[in-house]
Amino acid sequence: MRIVFMGTPDFAVPSLKALLEAGYDVVGVFTQPDRPRGRGKKLAPSPVKEVALEHGIPVFQPEKIRRDGVEDLKQLHPDLCVTAAFGQILSQEILDIPTRGTVNVHASLLPKHRGSAPIAWAILQGDAEVGVTTMMTSRGIDDGDMLLHYSMPRPAHATCGELTEILSTEGAKLLIETLRRMEAGTLVRIPQDHEAMTYDPMLKKEMGIIDWNQSADEIACRILALNPWPSCSVPYGDGRLKLLRAEALTDEGVPGTILRATPNTGLVIGCGKGAVLITQLQAPGGKPMHSKDYLRGHAMEAGMSLQEKAEDA
Repeated sequence: MRIVFMGTPDFAVPSLKALLEAGYDVVGVFTQPDRPRGRGKKLAPSPVKEVALEHGIPVFQPEKIRRDGVEDLKQLHPDLCVTAAFGQILSQEILDIPTRGTVNVHASLLPKHRGSAPIAWAILQGDAEVGVTTMMTSRGIDDGDMLLHYSMPRPAHATCGELTEILSTEGAKLLIETLRRMEAGTLVRIPQDHEAMTYDPMLKKEMGIIDWNQSADEIACRILALNPWPSCSVPYGDGRLKLLRAEALTDEGVPGTILRATPNTGLVIGCGKGAVLITQLQAPGGKPMHSKDYLRGHAMEAGMSLQEKAEDA
């Protein structure tokens, strides 16, 4: 079976590697164009492109596949396309090219959390269960027939980055099982219940601004969900203090105000209901570190407000 793989970020890498390790014939890879990365803003290839080049697979990087990639895809004569966090919408013309259709690896328990950031939104909304679904791609956004799914309890203190790594590995396993059943003729397509669906928007930088009037549970979930990007932060000195990990506590205090800040207690901030213990932070120009370690060398006074100032909001 000739397979064309379409994916871009780290989440997609295990799926591509799984196809290769399982002996599938990956005849081409489509991925997003090289983008500026790092402090120097130098153009860098996507993680998927790096893997493809290591294995000598032809790489195609159209800015818009539905406009610039149709002929390249046709020339590859795919039996099947596989997508995982590709980052582009496929037109019907693209979907009609592979004879066996297009299978997508989506990091949610569909029909919940359609969209481009399902893992972050699952954490943001405090989901007790998370997972991955394989599905047949259609013209809509993540609304095609479901194939197989994997579910697990959401790890209580996992960041979006950590949960992405876990689900990318499970998604790769699920993909191979899906293709094996497809080849055996035992794969069942299950239409989604569109009335039960939720669609989540793209993450935006301004989502990292914390509303301290929310509950401790909501704020802790936000901090975990937006790590690594865009990350939550508060005004601090002449810059911003990134809050990278947090746990909800039952303490009460003025929302956005430091309740405790010692090397023994860590950094505790009041919320609308309860308080959050910041377990990892990053000072301006510094590296991520445990709040207790940071407080050994940097004093933060109880009663200090971390509320957003008008000019920072």
